[in-house]
Amino acid sequence: MLAAMSTAALRSSSQATAAPRDRGDACPGTLRLHTADDGALARVRVPGGVLTVRQAEALADAARRLGDGELHLTSRGNVQLRGLADGCGAELAELLAAAGLLPSPGHERVRNIVASPLSGLDGRGLTDVRPWLSALDAALCASGAARALSGRFLFALDDGRGDVAGLGADVTVRADVDGGALLSLGTADEALLVPGEDAPRAALVAAETFLEAVRASGTRAWRLDELALPDGELSRTVGRRLAAWGISCEKRVRETAASDGPPPGIVGDALSVHVPLGRLAVLPWRELTCVAAGELRLTPWRGVVVPMPGMGAAQVSASLARLSAAGLVTDPASPWLRVGACIGRPGCARSLADVRADAAGRLAAAGRGGLPLYWSGCERRCGHPRGDRIDVVATADGGYRLALTARGREPRTASVDHPSRLAAALAEITS
Repeated sequence: MLAAMSTAALRSSSQATAAPRDRGDACPGTLRLHTADDGALARVRVPGGVLTVRQAEALADAARRLGDGELHLTSRGNVQLRGLADGCGAELAELLAAAGLLPSPGHERVRNIVASPLSGLDGRGLTDVRPWLSALDAALCASGAARALSGRFLFALDDGRGDVAGLGADVTVRADVDGGALLSLGTADEALLVPGEDAPRAALVAAETFLEAVRASGTRAWRLDELALPDGELSRTVGRRLAAWGISCEKRVRETAASDGPPPGIVGDALSVHVPLGRLAVLPWRELTCVAAGELRLTPWRGVVVPMPGMGAAQVSASLARLSAAGLVTDPASPWLRVGACIGRPGCARSLADVRADAAGRLAAAGRGGLPLYWSGCERRCGHPRGDRIDVVATADGGYRLALTARGREPRTASVDHPSRLAAALAEITS
């Protein structure tokens, strides 16, 4: 059935989205596993999504020997290993440490950094953010204070094209036309212009200032926008801290961001592929490592960029065909680009449905109304994207509730008692 429908004492701010926290941060990592219905889960932080081939092979080995045989890509360009057997934690940590994926055990859950995946590969960015990425990750791992960051706190390094700048990071650094960098805090409309060479240090100063403000406020805020502060106060405090470090800064208006990932296909000196529902078996993962020239770059849109500098056109085209044959999406018109889902049943005890199976079964309906679909097994909607979309949320009666969220359009909802009626519901709320 279809149914329509300063860090001193701080004052609160109506602009904050403070969330009550009655427990510590339980975000999983590689040394702190999470127990799920399908076994233990490890989340391996991959700063900037950058993996050497050796590291990628180590992850495949871990998934095959210790887990469910699949690598699960996240919306932050990280990798989750699921279905891990009881008691494998020490072996997993040893394997990942040997591959260089655990440079600092005390910081492994806070190395949350997304970066423009095509930076330095297609000529579109204003700067190559790789030096920023290396410097920020090293500074994070060297900071004793940074250990207190939540596993949900996110940094974004944008090369100026505006892709990862739209992902809602807590601290965003975006390349500016004059060689500088715009430092933005949470969703604030203002930014601080700092010298490009100081961008990594400025990002860490911002994060450490946030932690001091959290301690001073007596709250348990995990994300920057959860901290109740008067408008602009944290930015002013960060500015003073930067000046103390000898880093100049100027107040600017934050630029808009698109939050679009690289399209599948040949893009500059790289191949770009999409992973359906972010789920990749070991064999296609190893196809990626075989065609790679040295590294892989995982994207926050559950894709993979394979840099191929200096490769001939024939070799690049043959590699793209090889990845397509392995089940990776190489067609920019594929409906898979407009579909996402949480893990659902049987992996999650909270889920009310096998949302991945239902999403795959209704793939033809994707893109109706020009909006992406995100399937969720419960109201938490884990991993749901930002921006315009249609949420498809499982309900206790075996059906789904649909909700349209789009700028400039009135929110609309519909309900279906079975996923087979999805197309009609989509037509209703997008008409």
